[in-house]
Amino acid sequence: MTKDKGNADQLITTILAGIEEVKGKEIVILDLREIENTVCDYFVICEGTSNTQVNAIVNSIQKLVSKTIKDKPWHIEGTDNAEWVLMDYVNVVVHVFQKHIREYYDIESLWGDAKTTEIETSY
Repeated sequence: MTKDKGNADQLITTILAGIEEVKGKEIVILDLREIENTVCDYFVICEGTSNTQVNAIVNSIQKLVSKTIKDKPWHIEGTDNAEWVLMDYVNVVVHVFQKHIREYYDIESLWGDAKTTEIETSY
């Protein structure tokens, strides 16, 4: 379980690699550390084009994080319908959406005070 910034940076880097490995789209990191009363330090948000791709992204992240930094999520929910899967790594929470669900909940706007970093992909 991640506790300090160094571990969070390594975890985020590994999560991003897992997302990119299966071509997750529209990747964004929200830094929540400057906001009071947040449940974690970072959100990593991305989307897949189908239930299959959403599950592939989740599996890729889980496998890569487990192999690379020997960490596992504290909790995962949403894999049954794979429209919005939440992976809780304590200080880093990953949201993997299908596009229409991401647009509906619009988490980026809800956390509009967070520092946002968009990740450029080459695919």
